[in-house]
Amino acid sequence: MRRIYSFLLLSFLTISVIYAQVTLKVQAPSQAEVGQRIRISYVANTTDLEDFQVSDFQGFNVLYGPSTSRSSSFSMSGGKTTHTSTMTFTYTVVPTTEGTLRIPVASIVVDGKTVKSGTASIEVLPASSVQGQQSSGSQQGGGSRQRQGDVSGGNISKDELYITVTANRQKIYEQEAVMLTYKLYTLVNIQQISGEMPQIDGCHVQEMDRQAQLSLKYERVNGRNYGTAVWKQYVLFPQKTGKLRVPGITFDAQVEVQNHSMDPFDIFFGGGSLSQMVRKQITTPPIEIEVDPLPTPKPDNFSGAVGKFSVSATLTPEQVDANDAATLRFVVSGQGNMKLIKAPKVRFPQDFEVYEPKEDNKTTSTATGSKGTITYDYVVVPRHGGNYTIPPVEFCYFDPEVSTYNTIRTDSFSLAVAKGKGHAVAYTREQEDLNVLSNDIRFIKLGRLKEADVYDFFGTSAYWLTYVLLFTIFLLAFMWFRRQQRQNPNSWSTKGRKAGKVASRRLKLAAKLMREKGSQGDAAFYDEVMRALLGYAGDKLSLPQGELSKDNVIGKLAQRGVDQSVVDAFIAVLSDCEFARYAPVDNSGMAKEKVYQQVSDVITQMDALLKSHK
Repeated sequence: MRRIYSFLLLSFLTISVIYAQVTLKVQAPSQAEVGQRIRISYVANTTDLEDFQVSDFQGFNVLYGPSTSRSSSFSMSGGKTTHTSTMTFTYTVVPTTEGTLRIPVASIVVDGKTVKSGTASIEVLPASSVQGQQSSGSQQGGGSRQRQGDVSGGNISKDELYITVTANRQKIYEQEAVMLTYKLYTLVNIQQISGEMPQIDGCHVQEMDRQAQLSLKYERVNGRNYGTAVWKQYVLFPQKTGKLRVPGITFDAQVEVQNHSMDPFDIFFGGGSLSQMVRKQITTPPIEIEVDPLPTPKPDNFSGAVGKFSVSATLTPEQVDANDAATLRFVVSGQGNMKLIKAPKVRFPQDFEVYEPKEDNKTTSTATGSKGTITYDYVVVPRHGGNYTIPPVEFCYFDPEVSTYNTIRTDSFSLAVAKGKGHAVAYTREQEDLNVLSNDIRFIKLGRLKEADVYDFFGTSAYWLTYVLLFTIFLLAFMWFRRQQRQNPNSWSTKGRKAGKVASRRLKLAAKLMREKGSQGDAAFYDEVMRALLGYAGDKLSLPQGELSKDNVIGKLAQRGVDQSVVDAFIAVLSDCEFARYAPVDNSGMAKEKVYQQVSDVITQMDALLKSHK
């Protein structure tokens, strides 16, 4: 009976763990505009499920969905193979009202058990009042609806792209930290921005660390929804008083604009691009900060530190022999101008030999200065035996919040020095170095080498034979690689170069099928444009036929650094083709021409970006 209970308990725990591993997560952008098309996806980490259900999308207009996709992957670690699979249900919706809209909860059934998704919401802003803006695709992390500028008008106005600068404080003390924040506002598609803070006389500057890749967030300004991001942050430590004038920074921006003068069909088959990069310079306004001097008189033991600090100290070991070393470790912790403070002076006994302190700076930049610890290691060598006392170490700093100087002290230290071996000798630093050097020198045996020990290899028959042999091996290897290239014309490099031509042939066939009427002609047309799009992506990204799926292509495009707007356009047109292939939709000539044009545009944009990201 006990065995039966144990078996049932073990089975119950195993089943519970299996169910606990099944999840259903929701993926959606954090922000959107009224009228902007976005995608909401529910991702299950299993494909063995049934009865997917979702409640009503209140505040959204559902264009279509759910579209279903499956993916699986295998990985090996430590000799074990792990298989993971996912199923994704995607809805394309349009927010109809502004405010915070709740994303409905979905549910699935796995082995008779119901698994629900978590809750999520989207902040919906009013639609921009400016005409002529076009959506560049929904961004899962939130982002701006950016406009593609015109090359003919090539002027990008100050209202469409600018950077502001703000200081967290307008009045500070000398050597107190002030942080400058440079924030980007854009309505256009920015590809790259570069620019650095110039040198400022009498001021120490530290740049704040930022994320490798920034995501734009909506911010409504004067009726327009700008994509915004904190682009640069600098922490300044003024070293002189008076008016600190921070000059404006000139940033060079690369903006992608559309080329409306080119025919997309001619661009695809004859070369060229639908877009062009335009350079735009953005200059921030200068800013002034009032710097007050530190109060006088300054204490004699003032270390130059401004901020809030604490100290600690340890002595190791507390008992040594004469002429052996001991270490006094002094640690300063806190926040302020830590990279500018000076090592405190320690009053050691007179017959101690003291080395220069070793400094270990472990600080990070924050809005109120450097934060962390600085460790000073003082190595001392007592030359005579006896009991010694090292007085407390003082550290004086200025606290700008209360406008006072504070002095903090450590405890005193006792060091017991035993008499060393031999007679006590007064050493100088130079004598110690010479003593160590004498121990390192060993006797070098003099005499003449025997002629038998000398062998000159250069110029001998063996030398020339080796030279000819190596050259022959190189020549044979070169000829073998050339032959392999000729015998393997279907290599990935060849496929990558011919991807555009293969896609062009498939699009020409699709253009013929476009004119055929009937369900069979419609299905053949959509099959051919999907083959052109996926086949081009597979050849360009070196994906085998067995791994050619939408999810794998999206992952490869992200790894190659392809712009998110192009990835979104790829997803949208592929989803439209799949929907039109298997669902009753408008298959008129105009609808087919629209799909054909979208596929051509996506292939052209992918080709331009993949060439630039090689």
